[in-house]
Amino acid sequence: MSGEMIAFFILAFLAISGGVLLLLFENVMYMLLSLILTFLSIAGLYVLLSAEFLAVVQVLIYSGAIAIIMIFGIMLTKHHETKQGLTSMRRAVLVITGIVLFFSVVWYAIGDLSFSGETVALHEENTLQIGTALFTHYVIPFELTSIVLLVVLIGAIILAKNEDQKEEEHHE
Repeated sequence: MSGEMIAFFILAFLAISGGVLLLLFENVMYMLLSLILTFLSIAGLYVLLSAEFLAVVQVLIYSGAIAIIMIFGIMLTKHHETKQGLTSMRRAVLVITGIVLFFSVVWYAIGDLSFSGETVALHEENTLQIGTALFTHYVIPFELTSIVLLVVLIGAIILAKNEDQKEEEHHE
């Protein structure tokens, strides 16, 4: 077993573990930290695929910017820790059932996959190709994504202001 294969299994395990922990935690901040673990593990997988630019973008945008926007959203909406309707045991059973079903579907889908020993030439200029595709074919979805993120941040601020006004009116 090569070092790349070992690194792949470790990073894949961390990515899957982060996703499972995201579903199992009840504290929103712990959920966010497990999501960041998943994002960083996926960035490591991009490095293994010789897509260094995507790995850096994954770390900067998803692990950094998106996580910070989520933290701001949590803080601005004054999230109070309350128990959900489902009990912890029931939630854990549902999560584990979902994981087993997902694993079964993936196992069935890649059951005939075989790894060959031959190497494949990877793209030499993957950053140029990504930039060209992003700003020619996908420029509208790229801009729409930035607008959606901006609207979410503004919505969190408006919700926080509305809650403050309601609390002030309630105290009077």
